[in-house]
Amino acid sequence: MADEQLKLPENAYRELEPGETYTPVIPHEAGVLEVTLRSVGIGLLMGVIFSAAAAYIALKLGQGIESAIPISILAVGASALLARRSTLLENVNILAIGATSGILVGGSVFTMPAIYLLGLEHRSSFFQIFIVPFLGAVLGVLFLIPFRRYFVADMHGKLPFPEGTATTEILMTGERGGQQAKVLVSAMGLGFVFDLAALTFGAWRDVFTTSLVRPLHVLTDRVKAVFALNTSAAVLGLGYIIGVRYASIICAGSFLAYFVLIPLVAWLGAHMTGSMTAGLPPISTMSAEDIFSNYVRYIGIGGIFMAGIISIVKMLPVMVQALGKAFGELRKIFSGGLKQEGTSRVESDIPMGLVVVLTCVITVAIWIYFRFSVLAGMPNATRLATLSLVLTLVISFLFAAVSAWAVAMISVTPISGMTLTTLIVAAVLLARMGLTGQEGMLAALLIGGVVCTALSMTGSLVTQFKIGYWLGATPRRIQWANILGSAVASVTVTDMIMMFAAEYGYLRTAAHPNPLPAPQANAMAAVIQSVMSSTQAPWLLYGVGAAIALIVEMLGISSLAFALGMYLPIELNTPILFGALVAEYVRRRSPDETTRRARNNRGTLIASGLIAGGALAGVADGVARMFADWQHLEIVGLDHIRWLHRLDNWLGLAMFCALSVYVVWDASRARPEEGAGPEISL
Repeated sequence: MADEQLKLPENAYRELEPGETYTPVIPHEAGVLEVTLRSVGIGLLMGVIFSAAAAYIALKLGQGIESAIPISILAVGASALLARRSTLLENVNILAIGATSGILVGGSVFTMPAIYLLGLEHRSSFFQIFIVPFLGAVLGVLFLIPFRRYFVADMHGKLPFPEGTATTEILMTGERGGQQAKVLVSAMGLGFVFDLAALTFGAWRDVFTTSLVRPLHVLTDRVKAVFALNTSAAVLGLGYIIGVRYASIICAGSFLAYFVLIPLVAWLGAHMTGSMTAGLPPISTMSAEDIFSNYVRYIGIGGIFMAGIISIVKMLPVMVQALGKAFGELRKIFSGGLKQEGTSRVESDIPMGLVVVLTCVITVAIWIYFRFSVLAGMPNATRLATLSLVLTLVISFLFAAVSAWAVAMISVTPISGMTLTTLIVAAVLLARMGLTGQEGMLAALLIGGVVCTALSMTGSLVTQFKIGYWLGATPRRIQWANILGSAVASVTVTDMIMMFAAEYGYLRTAAHPNPLPAPQANAMAAVIQSVMSSTQAPWLLYGVGAAIALIVEMLGISSLAFALGMYLPIELNTPILFGALVAEYVRRRSPDETTRRARNNRGTLIASGLIAGGALAGVADGVARMFADWQHLEIVGLDHIRWLHRLDNWLGLAMFCALSVYVVWDASRARPEEGAGPEISL
């Protein structure tokens, strides 16, 4: 294709005018290679490699790694080394297959190791651990298909899709090269070095916090009011793309949690004798972070749950339309076929009739799995399996929209919070039906595993759908690619979980004196044990969060964005607002419309590069720590060799501010002729 065609249209990132349509980079009539043996092979290889790496890092550090951006970079790089350069759509197919690695890790590693922590490994097997993320991932694909057009077309320009924007810019830059490639690559290098210096070498603190500022000790120790800011280049870039509107709402939720709710709980705790919650120390002895983790975060979970219900209510017309289309195509199945007549390639999903059939097949498979594998030999096994199935389907469907919305807004989805809610609801209901002990814990855990993977899939897939919409990939092929990738990634992740259980263990024993921490799985195990033993849950805190979300929605504010702010640690939300303010400053100081557009476009490229570089730094840091563990070495931070280590809290803030100034300076270097491309509406 000619070079001028390899540009995102001017209306790629903004809302469309009445009657205006969006034409992707590769229009539906273009004959471009998309699914080839090369793209499938490279995609599967990426999926295996990143599944293994992400599994270890999540078990060691308690967080996943971003796989979509590194895979897109590697796809572009591999293309340059081959005799024939891969097409833009081949790279999208590589991304769709390979990115399932991060999806499966988020759903499997956060839950399945709890089998070992709860001493249930004798009741489990390779098949049982494998089938949970696979069924969940396929269920997530099927649940999101009916809403694809709503998220990518109907909401075009209204949701920022930060990760999708960064990945799209990487793929496009790999095609066209030139000055834009230099801007992206230089920003990527800067983001990589910046984040690696803090993460791996400890050159400065990667989180600035007022808890380390001595003059503010009264606020920290008595009031329990703490401000924190992550100094990562990746989060700054994320905020630049998200924009001021959503960043402000998210930060407002954080400010309510950290400057109102935490001090309020601390004040109440100071007037109480003993502990408010069984098994926890008195609130008066807790730090602000402890109060957030043990009390206020549950208010955020309640808000997210209510926001999910509100999202479902808002989407009822879309659901009714999708169901009507599904039943219409089911009638076509019985009358002779599944053909999608009159549908262009770029609007071609897996036919809705087939989606319904596949959903029914997965539903039956989940029921059989619960009935004849998890609950085999139990009294009332059929009734319990049916209840488990209903819980799995209802919660997955309810939270699927929440997960997709969250990723579309800020590229972060509260998977762990929604999974904890699932585990609590499942454990309470199963316990009241008489299923307790090891059987009850295993059943609740496996329900949570399916839901967790389904929500991980919807969050990742909505980004892939948007990338495909911008570039002109066939949605149906992205959907099948994710199903294929899920099977391979499920096998890999299950192998890693079982191998690490044998080599390192997850519990400290004589055989495993230094087990893997598996922090997320430990949290899941603790919740299941406590609920199964006492059938108690923090319902009051959930209710407070739900009430707050409802009130916020009545004020015309996005309840999901606000609830995410209450749930996520403040250090992740404040730099997002800072980055959004940087973007606003870049836009407002431009002397004319053409220059403003040019500077905003260059700033978007810089922000995308910072996100990509930060993601690569996260991967590199995890690999470095893994190597250090295997070799029994210690990564020596720079704070051990420099006298400035006592100032590393302020140094981190200073470096973050310096990086922000650099972004403003570099974006301001844009020439007016660079303003011909698409512009993000912030």
